[in-house]
Amino acid sequence: MAFNDLLQQVGGVGRFQQIQVTLVVLPLLLMASHNTLQNFTAAIPTHHCRPPAEANFSQDGGLEAWLPRDRQGQPESCLRFTVPRRGPPFPNSTDANSTGATEPCTNGWIYDNSTFPSTIVTEWDLVCSNRALRQLAQSLYMVGVLLGAMVFGYLADRLGRRKVLILNYLQTAVSGTCAAFAPNFSVYCAFRLLSGMSLASIALNCMTLSLEWLPIHTRACVGTLIGYVYSLGQFLLAGVAYAVPHWRHLQLLISVPFFAFFIYSWFFIESARWHSSSGRLDLTLKTLQRVAWINGKREEGTKLSMEVLRASLQKELTMGKGQASALELLRCPTLRHLFLCLSMLWFATSFAYYGLVMDLQGFGVSIYLIQVIFGAVDLPAKLVGFLVINSLGRRPAQMASLLLAGICILVNGVIPQDQSMVRTSLAVLGKGCLATAFNCIFLYTGELYPTVIRQTGLGMGSTMARVGSIVSPLVGMTAEIYPSMPLFIYGAVPVAASAVTALLPETLGQPLPDTVQDVESRRRGKPRRQQQDQQKQMVPLQASARENGL
Repeated sequence: MAFNDLLQQVGGVGRFQQIQVTLVVLPLLLMASHNTLQNFTAAIPTHHCRPPAEANFSQDGGLEAWLPRDRQGQPESCLRFTVPRRGPPFPNSTDANSTGATEPCTNGWIYDNSTFPSTIVTEWDLVCSNRALRQLAQSLYMVGVLLGAMVFGYLADRLGRRKVLILNYLQTAVSGTCAAFAPNFSVYCAFRLLSGMSLASIALNCMTLSLEWLPIHTRACVGTLIGYVYSLGQFLLAGVAYAVPHWRHLQLLISVPFFAFFIYSWFFIESARWHSSSGRLDLTLKTLQRVAWINGKREEGTKLSMEVLRASLQKELTMGKGQASALELLRCPTLRHLFLCLSMLWFATSFAYYGLVMDLQGFGVSIYLIQVIFGAVDLPAKLVGFLVINSLGRRPAQMASLLLAGICILVNGVIPQDQSMVRTSLAVLGKGCLATAFNCIFLYTGELYPTVIRQTGLGMGSTMARVGSIVSPLVGMTAEIYPSMPLFIYGAVPVAASAVTALLPETLGQPLPDTVQDVESRRRGKPRRQQQDQQKQMVPLQASARENGL
């Protein structure tokens, strides 16, 4: 009896699984909001220099007299005249004062608050010479995501999924709330970094805890469900941001619910699979019996005993005691092969995704509509991805989604700039393919790594994704050399990564591996049932050897 059979015995997808998976997945609605929050809280409204305090508009000719114009006839955002301008307010005016000396905005700026009443940009003047600080806040958030994936991924394998989730919910609630009351920009960035750390771990533990409590045939469904919840979170952010445009109120609104998530997370039940991989058979039995009671399978639960578990999980107990360290990902040849291949997939997916999102900024519509479009593209893409994942397998889905995304981006690089409709259509198609790739890589990674190091492996994969998201904007600077150069790079990387997918095994319909030996046997193509039969045959031989003093 494998662990999957034990799950079926205590109810399969019963009341417990339905309730716990729902409660675990629910916070992902707001995780999507946090990831793209700065689209709204750091929006840059139209602005121009504030005139000197001693300016007399009645004598100077009004505010316009202080504002130079750009080539399109719009007021300059970062310059003002040193003295009020005399003459018609046209950029090609021959009046001497209209082309006079200018200076930076030493008295601050005046912002158009019609769309965004308050953002971190308007509150701390993150424009002109300080505009790089706006990107710094988002970069620090991504650094937090990177650190969280590494640190909490390791802790989840050591301490358990439930304990780390409880900590992460509290950290997100506190750091997000404190960010809403931040007195200055530095404090705001510090709390955003802490939020990024905890939210990265929530995403990883959500997938792991759900997978480890579900039978084989339901894993793809749950992986797709998680992807859809994240997409719905993008719709939610658009609506909430439109209704609550003040950045502090918006930050607070999407952070306070995590206090509720923290409270009910105490009722989560730890993964029985993690207990068994840790060698705690007593806790494994207690947990499975509790789940059987919740699922209305009390009689089946009473049939379980320490002897039954020892017989069922003999291999896990003899070969998987203790927790593997992160160094095992490089030390063990089999894990090293998985780590290198999956790192390439995570990096390529995130690298191309953020590169493409940067190219989707020119829709020419409101920022709220853009947010809805981004979410809407994911819905059909993830449905198609689910069908492919469940019918053809994880490997074909991962390969096809990366390959198609790369082709869309590469083709975009050779299409003339004036064919905006074609370029936008290809960009949207590519973004949908990358959304499918993200959905698949979470599921695929969780199924490839063994239980003893699964969370660490997911954490390292997410770390590589964050590296990709950090490198992606730097590649955009190659447009100075050749305008289409960034698109060629963004497209070539996922195409190359799609070839790497062929080096990974298929996991469709396969039980989750618990030990490194499971992974090695799967790579050699040995059925897991055969492994268990051989292991059971070894038990009496080992007992006989002990009796004979060998």
